[in-house]
Amino acid sequence: MKYLLYLLLLPTFSLAQSFTPAEVAKWKQQAQRVTIIRDKWGIPHVYGKTDADAVFGLLFAQCEDDFPRVEANYIEKLGRQAEVQGSKALYEDLLHRLVLDSAAAKKDFATAPAWMKKLCIAFADGVNYYLATHPKVKPALLRRFEPWWPFMWTDGSIGAISTGGATPQELQSFYTGETVAALPPKLGDDPQTGSNGFAFAPSVTASGKAILYINPHVTFYFRPEVHMVSEEGLNAYGAVTWGQFFIYQGFNENCGWMHTSSQADVADLYAEKIQDSAGQLMYQYDNALRKVQQKDIRITVQENGVKSTKKFTAFFTHHGPVMAKRNDRWLTLKHHNRSAKGLEQSWLRTKVKNFAGFQQLMAMKENTSNNTVYADKEGNIGYWHGNFMPRRNPQYDWSQPVDGTTSATEWQGLHEPAEMVTIINPANGWLQNCNATPFTAAGTASPNRSNFPTYMAPDAENYRGINAVNVWRNAQVLTIDKVIAGGYTRKLPAFDDMIPALAKAWANRPYLADSSVKQLEQAIGMMTAWDRQSDYGSIATTLAIEWAQRLLPAIQRMPTPNTPNAGFIEKAQAYLQQAAPLELIQPLQATLNDLRSRFPSWQVPWGEINRYQRLTGKLQEMYNDTLPSIPARFAAATWGALPSYVSRQMNGSARRYGFSGNSFICAVEFGEKVSAKSLLAGGNSNNPSSKHFSDQAAMYASGEFKPVLYYKADVLKYKERVYKPGM
Repeated sequence: MKYLLYLLLLPTFSLAQSFTPAEVAKWKQQAQRVTIIRDKWGIPHVYGKTDADAVFGLLFAQCEDDFPRVEANYIEKLGRQAEVQGSKALYEDLLHRLVLDSAAAKKDFATAPAWMKKLCIAFADGVNYYLATHPKVKPALLRRFEPWWPFMWTDGSIGAISTGGATPQELQSFYTGETVAALPPKLGDDPQTGSNGFAFAPSVTASGKAILYINPHVTFYFRPEVHMVSEEGLNAYGAVTWGQFFIYQGFNENCGWMHTSSQADVADLYAEKIQDSAGQLMYQYDNALRKVQQKDIRITVQENGVKSTKKFTAFFTHHGPVMAKRNDRWLTLKHHNRSAKGLEQSWLRTKVKNFAGFQQLMAMKENTSNNTVYADKEGNIGYWHGNFMPRRNPQYDWSQPVDGTTSATEWQGLHEPAEMVTIINPANGWLQNCNATPFTAAGTASPNRSNFPTYMAPDAENYRGINAVNVWRNAQVLTIDKVIAGGYTRKLPAFDDMIPALAKAWANRPYLADSSVKQLEQAIGMMTAWDRQSDYGSIATTLAIEWAQRLLPAIQRMPTPNTPNAGFIEKAQAYLQQAAPLELIQPLQATLNDLRSRFPSWQVPWGEINRYQRLTGKLQEMYNDTLPSIPARFAAATWGALPSYVSRQMNGSARRYGFSGNSFICAVEFGEKVSAKSLLAGGNSNNPSSKHFSDQAAMYASGEFKPVLYYKADVLKYKERVYKPGM
């Protein structure tokens, strides 16, 4: 009778999302080969007969937890955001259409190995089966997922598109012919986003086993925590980016991998000489003329329910798409933003068995946007600064557009991993990367910058990198709990530079007749005496951060002609050195005035102003001072905070609310059995009616971790629900 009822429902599914009864019947049959166990935290442990079955179940589970984010990520990668968001997304869509070729992605799927095709088909089938069995779910745009879509997004980075330095404003200006001014930074923007990865060798751990610390910094709720198991050797745990079928940052029984965003140069701009020859656009190359290729790109825009089409004529040379125009030269982009082999590498990583296997994986040289921090049960630790690295003529400055008229600037193949900045089992016993230079990644055991071309590692040091080296400098007898404690160090080393500069400015200030001089003196005294640790009750934390944010636009504009590839530290130090006293004092006065306008007094503890709040689960969360929120003691990575917590005022609020930083965090110890602890921002579900919407919120705000349930016996011990997809 149940089967008959199911068949009667099939036409309803078909009408709801245009799926045929035969398709739904096939998906239901595959669902029988999948078991999803939700543990006490709502984390899906997906068990499949095959890898493809595990992928099918994983995507179904992701859709249960947050279909809107699964859909939104593919709307973005397909370059169709303007159909949902209107004209404000038009030029972001154009960027995606220029650098992510859907025709090439379809071809890659058609020619992919059989095993990869199965995974991609399972990806699409898992989402489509969810839509078929949930007819009340109304997609914003995508009513059927296609198996070639994973080839549009082949790694899991939050912002994996490299433009070689071309800005969105330049792109818009080129394709409209209109001047588009760069947007000024907003108060509270964090210029130092990214992630932390730490690895510890047996020589510095209490157990004599390697430990890995996984700490991505992304927009909250960008990745859920998942577990995938199959009878084909898959048993991976970690964070998956919504809508992708591979675990991006995580571990299996043998090893673990943490990716940090890399500044290694993987994309270049070429300055082309263009001329009109009898009505045909041509470009110069090796003393000859070549034809500029053109392609029409049509983007649908929907505003207030009315659809229109915007047509662009896109231009290409053999280097790539035209992205901008500077000094009367068109700039084309040579890039590797989408890679079929990169998708293979992303999946194969989850099934690596040992260090030799991981080295073989890195030899694929397809991981474009990431650094990798690694540890395994054999006791190895390692760091790779990038993975895809073009070999270039070192006579050119690759941080700037290079001459596109000569073959001398062409890429000359790829560097082998052994030629790149790599650290394997350093003598000091630890590794760290915080999106900063690799030349401090292992303290005194770090590589020598002079041994590598500049384009290979142009990354500057940042305050997180300084903090991490100080934390781990004397690492010994480490446990998972000690690693977590180190990763949650609340020291903000940026203020070791900034507050002495303020104190000096105050000592050298001109005459101030303002009645608030006494309050300024009191505030500076509190900041000077502060231990630079962010904490709930710290007024000095509030004063320092609210004041320093007002300096950010000037710091970011600070020229550093004697320091190529200057980072935030160099810019901040240069600005603090040359700023007149009032340039540092007046922003503090503005801070005190602003705090008095928002609160009864300018003396506001950090935990009162810095809050965690989750109300709706929507893609654009809402914040409200009158509704419940939780105090957070952490601060943004800008100031060197390892447990990054980026917050700002929202929608005119008096308080600051966190929106980015620590998301999925996990500490893993390898041995005969894996032992791990993890934490997730808020909870694993984005449905406000679910108890897993905010069941980790208080833990997250304070840094309290939960045990990872990796082995099935433990999963069953703490199971909440066991079910087949769609049933």
